[in-house]
Amino acid sequence: MTTDTPTRAPGGPVRRADRALAPDLARGAMLLIIAVANVAGVVFAGEPGLAPRPEGADRGLTFLLFELAHARGYPVFAVMFGYGVVQLARRQDAAGVPPGRVRSILMRRNLWLVAFGFAHAALLYYGDFLGAYGIVGIAMTLLLLRRGDRFHRIVLALWALAAVESVVLGAVVLKGILANDGTASLPVKHIDSLAASGYLESMLDRVREWPGHTLAVLPFIMIAWLGMWAARRRVLEEPARHRALLRRTAVTGLAVAVAGGLPAALIAAGWLHTDASTADLALLLHGASGMFAGPGYVAVFGLVTMRITRPGPVTGALAALGRRSLSGYLFQSVAWLVLLAPFTLALAGRFGSPTVAGLVIAVIVWLATVVLAALLDRRDKPGPAEKVLRRLTYGPRP
Repeated sequence: MTTDTPTRAPGGPVRRADRALAPDLARGAMLLIIAVANVAGVVFAGEPGLAPRPEGADRGLTFLLFELAHARGYPVFAVMFGYGVVQLARRQDAAGVPPGRVRSILMRRNLWLVAFGFAHAALLYYGDFLGAYGIVGIAMTLLLLRRGDRFHRIVLALWALAAVESVVLGAVVLKGILANDGTASLPVKHIDSLAASGYLESMLDRVREWPGHTLAVLPFIMIAWLGMWAARRRVLEEPARHRALLRRTAVTGLAVAVAGGLPAALIAAGWLHTDASTADLALLLHGASGMFAGPGYVAVFGLVTMRITRPGPVTGALAALGRRSLSGYLFQSVAWLVLLAPFTLALAGRFGSPTVAGLVIAVIVWLATVVLAALLDRRDKPGPAEKVLRRLTYGPRP
C-alpha cells in the first residue's frame, strides 16, 4: 500500500484518502491497551496500577496487565508520533511549502500539544503524555527532522545498546530470584490526585504532579526517533516491501517485552517471592523492556494490514478511532474522572473485585469511543480535539 501525493491546499491537514491504514489501525486498537493500563492506576491510585494482595482471578488479570499493558501501550504511540512528524513534513514538502513554513507548522502544533497537555493534566488526569509529546516534537523538529540517513542510523545503535542493557539487567534479576527468597512486592508510587477526596484538591495535586511526570517520560524521544527512521523508509505505507523487517521486529520486539516483563508480572500476581532489591530491579527491567513492545506491536499491525484489501466494519471502526486518537484518549480521561474518582461515582469499588470492575469499565469506555468514532467517520467529521488542534495549527481552512 502506497500513499498518494496529497492534493489539498498547501499547509493544510492530510486528507483521509492520503492516510496509510496501519498507523490508524494501530492507534485505534492500542487505545484499549492504554485504557486498561490507565484504569488500573486510577482504581488503585498508584503507578503502576497494582492490587496490593491479588487473589483468585485477580492474579491472572494482574499478570496479563504487566505482561501486555503496563509500560507497553505508550511506546506504540511514541513510535507513531515520530512517524507522524516525518509524514506531516513530507506532505508539506510535496505540496511545495517552504522548509521554514513547515518548521513553523510543526513548532506551532507541538507548542499547542504542550498547552493541551497542561490543560489535560490540570482538569482530568495526572498521567498526561500530550505535554511530553509536544516537548519531544519540538526537539525532533529542531534537531532531527532534516538530518540525513547516516545520522538517523544512530537510533539503531541506541536501540541495540538498550537491548544489551535489558539482557544484562535480566541476568541480574534472574540471579537475584535464584539466590533470594522473601515477601517483597513491587514498589508502587502513590498518586495523590487519584486518591483526593474532592475535585479541587485533585486538580491542585495534578498541577503539582504534571511537571515531574512529564520530565520522567521525556526519554521516550528514543522511541519516537525510531518512528522517524521507519517513516523515512515508508515502512507502514509499503508494508509488503518491508515484510521481512516487520516480521523480525514483531517477533523480537514482543519477545523482549514479554520476557523482560515476566519477573515483575509474576511478583505482581503473587506467584513469585523475592527480596525487595530484586523486586525493585524487576520493575526496572519491566520498564526497560516495555519500550520494545512499541515497534513490536506496530510491526504486527503493519503485517495485518498487508492482508486487508478492503477494511470491513471492525477494521474501519478501529481505524476511524485511530484517526481520532487524541479525542479518544481525552474521552478516556473524562470517563475515569466521572466513573472512578473517589468524589464522583467510584464504580470500581462497588462491584466485587476492583481489578475486574476497572477492566470491564475500561473495555466499555474503549468500545464507546470506537462506536463514536465510527459514527463521526460516516459523516466525515473529525474528532473534536483533532478539529481544535488542526485549527490552531493551520488556521481557518480555505
